[in-house]
Amino acid sequence: MKNVNLAKVRSAIGATIALGLLLAAPAAAAERPAEVTLAWLPADTTVEQLAAVGLSPGLMSAGLGSVSAQQTYLDVGQGNRVFNSLYDEPLPHRTGNCNAWFDRVRERAESAPAEIVPGLLANAVQSAAAVFATTTASCPLLGMPSGVGKGGIKYWIFWNRDLSLAGAERAARKMGPDDLLIAVAKPPPAKNRALAIGIAGEGFDGNLTSDSTRTDGYVLSTDVAPTIVKWVGEDVPGEMSGQPIRAQGSIDVVAIESLGDRMAVISHRRGPVIGFSLLVWLVALGLFAAASRGTWARPAVRVVGLAVVYMPLVLLAAAAIEPGESAEVLLVMVGAPALAALTLALLRGYRALAVASALTVGAYAVDLVAGSPLTALSLLGPNPGLGVRFYGIGNELEAILAVLVVAGTGAALAGFLPRLARRRGALAFLGLGLLAAVVFAAGRFGADVGAAIVFPVGAAVAAVSLAGRGRRSLLLAVIAAPFAVLALLALVDLISGANAHLTRSVLDAGGLGDLSDVAQRRLQLSAHSFGRPVLLAFLPIVTALLVLAVVRRDRLRAWLGGVPPVRAGLLGAAVATAVGTLANDSGALLLEVGTAYLLVFTGFAWAESSSADKKLQFAPHSSQPSP
Repeated sequence: MKNVNLAKVRSAIGATIALGLLLAAPAAAAERPAEVTLAWLPADTTVEQLAAVGLSPGLMSAGLGSVSAQQTYLDVGQGNRVFNSLYDEPLPHRTGNCNAWFDRVRERAESAPAEIVPGLLANAVQSAAAVFATTTASCPLLGMPSGVGKGGIKYWIFWNRDLSLAGAERAARKMGPDDLLIAVAKPPPAKNRALAIGIAGEGFDGNLTSDSTRTDGYVLSTDVAPTIVKWVGEDVPGEMSGQPIRAQGSIDVVAIESLGDRMAVISHRRGPVIGFSLLVWLVALGLFAAASRGTWARPAVRVVGLAVVYMPLVLLAAAAIEPGESAEVLLVMVGAPALAALTLALLRGYRALAVASALTVGAYAVDLVAGSPLTALSLLGPNPGLGVRFYGIGNELEAILAVLVVAGTGAALAGFLPRLARRRGALAFLGLGLLAAVVFAAGRFGADVGAAIVFPVGAAVAAVSLAGRGRRSLLLAVIAAPFAVLALLALVDLISGANAHLTRSVLDAGGLGDLSDVAQRRLQLSAHSFGRPVLLAFLPIVTALLVLAVVRRDRLRAWLGGVPPVRAGLLGAAVATAVGTLANDSGALLLEVGTAYLLVFTGFAWAESSSADKKLQFAPHSSQPSP
């Protein structure tokens, strides 16, 4: 009897325990904090492998230019980055004393002309998360502390976790509905390459992208921090320049890999494709002139000049077909002169120059308005692989398009409307300059703040010069034009929610201090650009050309005497180039590229100056003297 009673007691106790465990299980599960994991995978991990294990794939820009692995880790943790050259000292080597090392990192960050806060992510998630530093590294590179945060924990963050690809796959399979897994190939990447990145979590079921890049399949190292902060429900700090990562469309591994391959070749292919083509054209020009004893010099100058104008157009077409290097060299070297010869066969004089300029400018304008990625992937695009700009136009195109728009307008007026009144010609300069500024500077399209300054300044100078106004009017136009256009574009960006460079760096600045940081950063980068070996080699040539233009200014006036709109356009383009040199962070590049295209238009004017069938006189307005 006792045995029976004892068995019943044991059975009752077991049932009670089982029932308690069953009732407690949902509560325990509900209390389990969600997990956010940032994992670092083997360096050779590919986009295809990440997609195969169930993650939304993409590529991640590791830094601005070439950076060390430690700098990439720091950029991830602070959500912001600048060029290494803008720090007062190099990144210190890690030592055994992690706290002392990180103190030096913070001191170094204070020297940068930006709000760089190492370990900012740690502070941003403290109230919502427990942090577990599970890395095998000797120092917490991202500034994330080990241990558990204070009460009310909603998230566990496994920080700097080293995983194999198989480990990432297991982690993805075990994820709960509120978990997030971000897996990145370990930095530094191979030269000119980006890191493979994959994300698993609610809503991540396509290619990765962010507002930082607006490029399908491409994000930044600085986008990781705001992604985590947003995921845990905290406000993204203003010091973070990155934007939260999201997934869009369907997973397309081939497209991502093709994007990475193209970005990887842009930097080193520019020289061979552009430089070799220009060299061949100039040699051919010299041979034609010498062999004909000058007879064919002027026609040859026209062809080479138009080929240079058409070159950006051909490079845009090349971005669409993504040829190999040799094929791209051949396409540019032959294609641009062929377009030039065809244009000259159909049109005479300045009409040919105007049409070539319009086709090149128009092609980029249409591409940007349509939201196509071709501009960014062309060799004259913003060079996304450098890590600075990923959509819109870069400084190279800004310098080229400023000359083509302003001086090209002058060529169009001279070629197609030689009898147009000067004031109407001035309005044409202003109207086309404003239109170009809107297209190439607005955040939804070209997203280039410099274009909002350079284009209206050049157009205003050309308009005042053609209308015959005095120096005071010229000065007022130069000062007022960029401010007016910047205000207009700021309003457009705010209404449209473009969230582009102008909005983030200027409109969202926290005060005068932030604006001064932006200005200081641009000036420092501009000064550094004059020391780059490639650009430094051409500065003596540019200087010599500028001195020659001043010394031979009377001859320049003679070439342009019968075509005031061309003279006004060249003056406006020259001022635009000078202003762009001062207003941009690649001053030397703007100066050299702009000078090269000014030389093209000047050479074309020389070729047209003695044509027997070219005796244009632009009709002056009755109330204005000839300038």
